[in-house]
Amino acid sequence: MAPRRLPQRELRVKGAGRRPLRGRLTALAGILLVAFSAREAVSAVSPLLGHIGADLPLDAVTTGTLGMLPTASFAVMGFLALPLLRRIQLEHLLLVAILLTTLGQLGRAGGWDVLAFLVFTCIAMLGIGLVNVVAPPLLMKFFPDRIGGLAALHVTLLGVSTAVAAQFAIPLGTLYGWRFSIGIWAVLSALAAIPWLILLSTRRIVARTPVNDQQSPPANRVNPWRSSIGWGTALVFAGCSSNTFTALTWLPAVLVDRGLSEETAGSMLALYSILALPVALMVPMVVVRMSRPLPVAVLFVVAFAIGYGGIIFAPPASAAVWVVIAGLGQGSYSFAFTMINKRTRTQAGSGRLSAFAQGTGYALASVGPFLFALLHSPGDGWLASFGMLGAWLVVLLAGAIMVNKPRMLEDHSAVPGLAPGELLPFQGPTAASCRTEVGVDTEDFRPSDPKMPGI
Repeated sequence: MAPRRLPQRELRVKGAGRRPLRGRLTALAGILLVAFSAREAVSAVSPLLGHIGADLPLDAVTTGTLGMLPTASFAVMGFLALPLLRRIQLEHLLLVAILLTTLGQLGRAGGWDVLAFLVFTCIAMLGIGLVNVVAPPLLMKFFPDRIGGLAALHVTLLGVSTAVAAQFAIPLGTLYGWRFSIGIWAVLSALAAIPWLILLSTRRIVARTPVNDQQSPPANRVNPWRSSIGWGTALVFAGCSSNTFTALTWLPAVLVDRGLSEETAGSMLALYSILALPVALMVPMVVVRMSRPLPVAVLFVVAFAIGYGGIIFAPPASAAVWVVIAGLGQGSYSFAFTMINKRTRTQAGSGRLSAFAQGTGYALASVGPFLFALLHSPGDGWLASFGMLGAWLVVLLAGAIMVNKPRMLEDHSAVPGLAPGELLPFQGPTAASCRTEVGVDTEDFRPSDPKMPGI
């Protein structure tokens, strides 16, 4: 008799159970510190473009390239991370990411010309891109029982880091110069390495080779690029990233052009960034409980569109209102991040989907900040530029439709004679696959329902 097909939530909750955090606190601290230090390098520059331009000759093409570097670098690292994930332990990859981010921030703070500034910015962005890819499988590895809550906290801290750097960029630049203002955040990046060095030095997570996906059946070897889940998640990342990173690069310039002061425009960018917090807290908790979360994505598309309309056409005095509405659209990034683990069942599946979706999505999105600059002409009110962002909202919506159907990446058949979506006996998270390698005994993951297949 064919085994009973179980919904995703039943597979995870009954198979893994909720475990106490004791024994995983160092990993938790490491994940949260990495999230808190992951975005300052992105948002610390745009409010300071005027200050930087006084020392380095930044024209429209150079500035557009600077705005494109985050998404382009994230895309490159997404593609490179897939083979790396097969050969290098997640914790080691994360330390490499932290090193790149720290080195890049320090290097560009001392950048002696435009080329050096761009090269070191690219290095920092490559580090952040690697963090983006490694974070979902790390959450799956250490906290398979708390995916929703910790995904929410992770994305929330990304928003905090973005807002903090944007808010303090101008005050620090005015007091100590732009080089200090963009370089000081390297300290936070370096601090994020400490918990992972502690974990590796005590050998608590490297004593045994992870066995969770080695015991998975062949059906788990599906490639994301052959799945609508993979392409749908990639389009969600493309749509939300093109909008979010364009705003992080160009929102201050747009608002200054509309009559606001540089300091006020920097505060508006901080406001825009901090609004990622409430939606980041709520979205993962809501999405993991919805079998078809498309309405959530639609709300974010509508928020972006309304906010952009107000920024372009409403009086500048009301800019804060429209920035708030557009800022709520950033919940689409939290949506995309959550869908990686919602539509996968194993650590390897999460890693493959994360690498493919972010690599492809960011590659597509990298043209957004660049085209935003090229499409603008003095006196046009940025209408063409925002129209381009509207096209990316359509891409986001298309991707959300593709991942809306309740199914898993691993359910795609890779075994002759097995229908797509049909589960082999013992497929899904086993006791071994739920072990987090931090001293938790696999006996603690015995099934609560003996009739459940694969648990």
